[in-house]
Amino acid sequence: MSVLKLREACADDASRLLEIYAPYIEHTAITFEYEVPSVEEFKQRIINTLTMYPYIVALQNDRIVGYAYASAFHVRAAYAYNVEMSIYVDINERHKHIGRFLYEALEGCLRKQGFLNVNACIAAPREKDPYLDDNSIRFHEHLGYQLVGRFHECGYKFGRWYDMVWMEKMLGEHPEHPSALIPFKELKHPFE
Repeated sequence: MSVLKLREACADDASRLLEIYAPYIEHTAITFEYEVPSVEEFKQRIINTLTMYPYIVALQNDRIVGYAYASAFHVRAAYAYNVEMSIYVDINERHKHIGRFLYEALEGCLRKQGFLNVNACIAAPREKDPYLDDNSIRFHEHLGYQLVGRFHECGYKFGRWYDMVWMEKMLGEHPEHPSALIPFKELKHPFE
C-alpha cells in the first residue's frame, strides 16, 4: 500500500467526495440522509465548514480515498469548545487505517484551534441489520471515545427504526478561562 497523504479539502473536491458519500446514503443507515445532495450543495457544505472548522481529505496515489470534517456541536455560545466529527472512507478502501489517519489529523488540528471536546453522533443497529453494523462504534472506542448516551428508535430509514449513540473524547484540560478559538483558515501548518 502506498503512503497516505493529507490535505485540506476544497470546493473542487465536491464531486469526488460525493462519489465516496453517495453509497453510504443509498445503501446504508450510517447516515440518516435520504437523498444524495447536488455537487453545488456539497461544495457549499465544504465552504461553510472551512470558515471555522477543518475539512480534510486523505489521498493515496493522488486520489482521494476518504475525508473527515468537524462541525459545530450546537449553535449556542456555551458549546463553542465542542465539535461534532464526521468521517467517510471510500467503501472499497475501508479497514486500511485511512479512518484512523484522518481522525488523528483532524484531532490534531482541533487541538491547535483550542477545541476541547469532540463528539460523534453514530447510527446504531438495534439488532443484526443488512444496512448497518456496529463498526463505527468500535472504531471510535478504539480511538479513545466513550459512550455517553443512546437515543432509541430516533432514525427511520429503509423501513426500519435505528438508534443513535453519542460518543465523546476530551482533547485537553478544561481551564477556568479557555483560550480563544482559532479558525481553521488561520492555523499555520495545521498538519504538523
